[in-house]
Amino acid sequence: MQVSMLSVSVTAAILFGVAELAEWRRRNRRDVDKVGFMPWRGIALVSVAVAIVAAALALKP
Repeated sequence: MQVSMLSVSVTAAILFGVAELAEWRRRNRRDVDKVGFMPWRGIALVSVAVAIVAAALALKP
């Protein structure tokens, strides 16, 4: 179970990086009217929470 939780944690951390990159691109867009529809900030917050919980479960003895 430790390996599976560790892989979930790594995957969630990668998703956090992708969401932060997308949020940065959304903030620095050239056309102000093209807002988009993905809640990148919410996705980043959920993915970092999942990463922390999965890492804690993976480290549990």
